[in-house]
Amino acid sequence: MPKLIRITTVPLSLKLLLAGQMKFMKDNGWDVLMVSADGREINQICKSEGVEHVVIPFTRQITPFQDLICIWKLYQLFKQEKPDIVHTHTPKAGLLGMIAAKLAGQQIRIHTLAGIPYMASEGTKRSLLLAAEKWTFSSATEVWPNSEGLKSFVIEEKLCEPEKLKVIGKGSSNGVDFEKFNREVLKENHLVAATMRILPGEDDFIILAIGRLVKDKGIEELVEAFLDSKIYAMSKLVLLGSFEQDLNPISIELLKTIAENPRIVQIDWSDHVAHYLALADVLVHASHREGFPNVLLEAGAMEIPVICSDIIGNKDLITQQKTGLIFPVKDKAVLKEALEFAFVKRDKMAQLAQNLYIEVKENYNRKSIHEAIFANYTRLLETQKS
Repeated sequence: MPKLIRITTVPLSLKLLLAGQMKFMKDNGWDVLMVSADGREINQICKSEGVEHVVIPFTRQITPFQDLICIWKLYQLFKQEKPDIVHTHTPKAGLLGMIAAKLAGQQIRIHTLAGIPYMASEGTKRSLLLAAEKWTFSSATEVWPNSEGLKSFVIEEKLCEPEKLKVIGKGSSNGVDFEKFNREVLKENHLVAATMRILPGEDDFIILAIGRLVKDKGIEELVEAFLDSKIYAMSKLVLLGSFEQDLNPISIELLKTIAENPRIVQIDWSDHVAHYLALADVLVHASHREGFPNVLLEAGAMEIPVICSDIIGNKDLITQQKTGLIFPVKDKAVLKEALEFAFVKRDKMAQLAQNLYIEVKENYNRKSIHEAIFANYTRLLETQKS
């Protein structure tokens, strides 16, 4: 029975970004072990995936001494478990996991690349993050960018040998679960609960953003564009995600605006994202950097019109005026115009949403992504044996 170890920095990534992958591999006869830092999601993940979990005390900040401890613990784990494949996801887990796996002599070391943090950084921090990415890639035997745009960027920046790079299917780390993101299966009580949290007026236009509320996600531009728009008094902006002021803070003034403005609703998080999408008139993804954003796939599955920034990842899925609206990243003036357009041209936006639904349905079904990942695991094992 082949053994696989999957590693992310925090358990929330196992729950949200890789949901169902570990169970799929186990159901296909593999011995699977999950690894991440500690967190409240672990019991739920173990139950839903049906596999065991080991805690390694990763941090998401730059913490050299703690990172060395994690490398040593990972090295010991690999020597004990003797996995056939080590597969990492997220920047810190990728760096430490790939280094430890190489030191332990693991023959198959895969890192999935779902975004490059240094893209949106400056100064010394940018240099450190760039060095970390190169070290991760050099320690891996294969690197799987989750979009063609990200693969092209890595090649252009000479971050990794091109022969190591492979995009699985059409892209995406995990596809979208059409059994969950489906209007036909939504539960009335969850819809009611979501409605009560938003408290929309009878004719309010609901603008939804999903993800961490940090500067890199374009939250500042989105809020400012909304406040300046002609549709402000007829709309509500719903921010579904938690603040991370210790990592990538937004301004104190904006925090106050979000907290006090009656037309802005902030919700820390929910396991019922599909229900909030069902209530939305448009999904806005203003991020400054991405790999391949799951939220756009989820909006596509739910037939919600999309407005997004013109960055790698977003442009891998969204085509201007075909499957959504695209604005120049950080350009709040054009974002404001896009919001106003979406409000007025609802029939046009509905057609774009339908086009996106068709593309997502054809290319990004979660089961197909799982099958493609499994096929590549099998390929690597067979190559190693030959």
